[in-house]
Amino acid sequence: MRILLINPNTTEALTERLAASARMVLPPDAELATVTARRGFAYISSRAEAQIAGAEVLSMLAEKAGAFDAAVIAAFGDPGLSAARELFDIPVTGMSEAAMLTALSLGERFAFVTFTPRLAAWYGEQVTRAGLGGRFAGTFTPEDGFSDIRNVAEDLREPLLRTCLTASKTADCIILAGAPIAGLADEIAGGVPAMLIDPVRAAAVQAAGLCRLFPAGASHGSFARPPAKPSTGLAPALSRRMSPPEQN
Repeated sequence: MRILLINPNTTEALTERLAASARMVLPPDAELATVTARRGFAYISSRAEAQIAGAEVLSMLAEKAGAFDAAVIAAFGDPGLSAARELFDIPVTGMSEAAMLTALSLGERFAFVTFTPRLAAWYGEQVTRAGLGGRFAGTFTPEDGFSDIRNVAEDLREPLLRTCLTASKTADCIILAGAPIAGLADEIAGGVPAMLIDPVRAAAVQAAGLCRLFPAGASHGSFARPPAKPSTGLAPALSRRMSPPEQN
């Protein structure tokens, strides 16, 4: 089983952090490879940035088409997730969706804890889109700032722990939201009276399971492959994926 972890952020250190966390929970027969966005932003923190990152996700998937059995979009907010499911014939999972689905199996109410209030509104939209507002306890963030996106988990460890304690007063499950804090759940779980969920692990486990249950991914209904049509200016691999056969 070959799983591709796609980091839509351009920071390679985040890719390494995400992959290290995901590998901790994958089955022995799963091989994880990674790819980091070449275009975009060091870390995605707005709707506009996510829209741009989603297009890059599709280009990266098109370049790797046929080489992997499943893919994980490793950015909270799941940029490009629905489009990727529509266009590629493999299971594709996203961190936000997978973490929320996992939370539903572990508790009644869940919350997000993330590292900056700038992300709260956009992250909250993922809950609304999933129709889970009745199970959502809100997004919680520390007041402390950070200087380097590569070191957020280390620099904000204690503030994030305190924030999780606050969130645990109203939530059974806490999703540690955002690629920069992947892997932190293990480090602070003992100090928090709630279930801590690492989104990239949830997405990786889901991808592995879907490989066995539905190896073709979301290939029917509204996620059936859309009709091919000519394009202009797209990355070559993505253009070939979307063009009529006679133009390939």
